[in-house]
Amino acid sequence: MELPPYGNARGMATAAGDRTFWEHRLAEDWNKAGVGYRALGLPFNTWMYRVRREVFLREADALGLDPHTARVLDVGSGTGFYIRRWLELGVGSITGCDLTDSAVDRLRSRFPGVEIHRADIADPDDSIPRDSFDAVSCIDVLFHITDDGRYRDAVHHLARLVRPGGHVLLSENFVHGPEQRGPRQVNRTMDTIEGVLHSAGLEPVRRVPMLVLMNAHVDAPRVRRKAWGAFLRGVTLTRPTGWLAGAALFPAERRLVRRVHESPTTELLVCRRPLPS
Repeated sequence: MELPPYGNARGMATAAGDRTFWEHRLAEDWNKAGVGYRALGLPFNTWMYRVRREVFLREADALGLDPHTARVLDVGSGTGFYIRRWLELGVGSITGCDLTDSAVDRLRSRFPGVEIHRADIADPDDSIPRDSFDAVSCIDVLFHITDDGRYRDAVHHLARLVRPGGHVLLSENFVHGPEQRGPRQVNRTMDTIEGVLHSAGLEPVRRVPMLVLMNAHVDAPRVRRKAWGAFLRGVTLTRPTGWLAGAALFPAERRLVRRVHESPTTELLVCRRPLPS
C-alpha cells in the first residue's frame, strides 16, 4: 500500500501536536497508567504490565543475544519499563530515547548508566547511530503515530537503526477488519503494516499476543469490542476494584498469552533485518 510522503504541513502539525500532548501527559502521569491504558487506572495497569513483562522477556531472550556484547535501543522509552527489561536480561549497552523532555529528564535520573536521547523516531537527527544495534524495541509507540507518512518514516528509521542480521521488536494491534482511526491512535490493518515493514526491508519472524483479556478488544466485532470495553471500564472505576480485577484476570492472561496464536488486542512482532545477499 503506497503511503504519502512525510514533510507536508499536516505531518509537521501532527508531530508538534503529538509532542505537546505527550509532554503534558507524562508530566502529569509518569507511571504505568500514563504510558498504558490510562482510563483503567494505575492498579489495573500494574497487573497488565506484569503480563507484558513476561511476554517481552520471553521473546527478547529468544533472540539469543550475548548480553556482554549486544547493543540495544529502546524507542519511546516513556517510564523506562522496557529499558528495565533489557537490564533484567543482563544487557550492558542500552540506549533509550523518547519524544518528550518530560520523560528524558526523568529517565536520565532513573537510569544513570543508560544513554538517553530526546528523539522523534519519525524524524530523527544523527544523535543515534544507524546500523549499530543488535536489537531495537519499540513498544506501544507506532499506533500513536496518526499521520501515515510519519508512520512509514518511523518504521523505515527503525529498520536503519538495527544492524543487518539484527532484530526489531515492535507492538501493534494488527487488525484484520477495517482500519480504526482516532485523534491519538490508529489501529492499522495487518496488510498495511506488513506492506510498510516490507518496504522498510524488515522480515516478520513471529507474532505473539502481548495481551488477550486485559486490554481493549480492537480487533473484534463491534458489539464484542464495545461490551468488553464497557466491562473493563466498569470494573476499574475505583482503585480497589481495579486492583481486584487485575488480580483476577492475571492468572488466565498469563496462560492465554502463551497458548493462543491470535489476540484481539496488542501483539508483539519480532522482525529481522536480513543480511546482505
